[in-house]
Amino acid sequence: MESSNASYSRLRELYVPRGLGLTHPVTITHGLGEIVYDADGNSYIDFTSGIGVTILGHSNPELIESAISSLRSLWHICIMVANYPSYLELARELSEHIPMSGSKKVLFFNSGAEAVENAVKVVRAYTRRPYIISFIGAFHGRTTLALALTGKYKPYKKRFEPLATHIVKVPYPYCYRLRARDEDECVDIVMNSLELLVDVDLSPEVIAGAIIEPIQGEGGFIVPPKRFLKELEGFLKKRDIPVIIDEVQTGYCRTGKFMAFEHFNIDPDIVVLGKAIANGLPLSAIVGRASILDVMDPGMVGGTYGGNPVASTVALKVLEIVKRDKICVRAEKLGEYIAKRLDELVDKYEVIGEHRGLGAMRALEFVKNKKTREPNPEIVLRIIEEARKRGLLLLKAGYYDNVIRFHPPLVIQFENLEKAMNIFEESLREATKST
Repeated sequence: MESSNASYSRLRELYVPRGLGLTHPVTITHGLGEIVYDADGNSYIDFTSGIGVTILGHSNPELIESAISSLRSLWHICIMVANYPSYLELARELSEHIPMSGSKKVLFFNSGAEAVENAVKVVRAYTRRPYIISFIGAFHGRTTLALALTGKYKPYKKRFEPLATHIVKVPYPYCYRLRARDEDECVDIVMNSLELLVDVDLSPEVIAGAIIEPIQGEGGFIVPPKRFLKELEGFLKKRDIPVIIDEVQTGYCRTGKFMAFEHFNIDPDIVVLGKAIANGLPLSAIVGRASILDVMDPGMVGGTYGGNPVASTVALKVLEIVKRDKICVRAEKLGEYIAKRLDELVDKYEVIGEHRGLGAMRALEFVKNKKTREPNPEIVLRIIEEARKRGLLLLKAGYYDNVIRFHPPLVIQFENLEKAMNIFEESLREATKST
């Protein structure tokens, strides 16, 4: 008799295009907290969080009650038709929570990519300039403009040209791959490239803004040297170029602070949010200086579903829980334990090139050997498969798909965190037997 997982896999093969990637060939039917269950009744510790989304876990009862309450009163009206409380209250809360100076305003959308696109529209309208700077290895989404901003060709951009124009890129301070002697040299390499681009190849007078992830997500959880973002901010602001920080994957305590850019003591002009903002309901946002966002005339931005009443209501509850339960502090403590376990593995295994991360946002980069640093995507796939067999769901990432990222819900119970790290180590040991 065919298993339920196999039956659903057959449905996917028949009716879902192959271009939609799949990491784990199982069908998840329900979840609770950090545990999810497949159609055959197998349970897994979820170290994916739906790609960094479910920071408060699956089926969080408080969020369910918030959603039900909203569904009973208002499913949809559209903020361009009439006001409704949850949109306006969430805008107020986010403007107060995001640590940027000055008066701020907020716009809501459906996805991270949509918010990114609108952030670019806003700075172009504000500056009346065309060019946007982004970074090699970045991921900003899959819509046409977001793809142009994304700094990895395969698989994201392959055969989708032509993409949006007037996008230029510089290296991200990926010190491990730049093979810099130290962090200062790493930053100097990037800043020198940026200066040549901005002041020689182009000119500040044609650059509308720069968008950067404070930690590259899909790029492999690359943490820049602390000096870099501060120096980048100074360089851009000296030339009156607005700074857009993409916190879609890093925001909402993932790194131990509410926003990852707080680690670097910078003051951006626009912040892009998504993923964790409503713990899985479709919602994203841009929070920006009022002086920038208010440059647009009525009707220049919008969308039918952006800031949907149900998603906004749940997002308000997410913020309440994050504050009440000190989720950022919890993320920092989870990260300390994960980091300790990963550090123990780095010297033990020749295939681990680097451990990096902040807070509970951690990753290992895998190589053929430490000297050559040749990427090793094959062992990543073996480890992920071995971990799934043992009840742990993991995600890959990286410029060369040779990184495993650790993305647990930030409410994970310690016994399950410890169990997950034990499973990972067992899976790593098994995967390296044949190497």
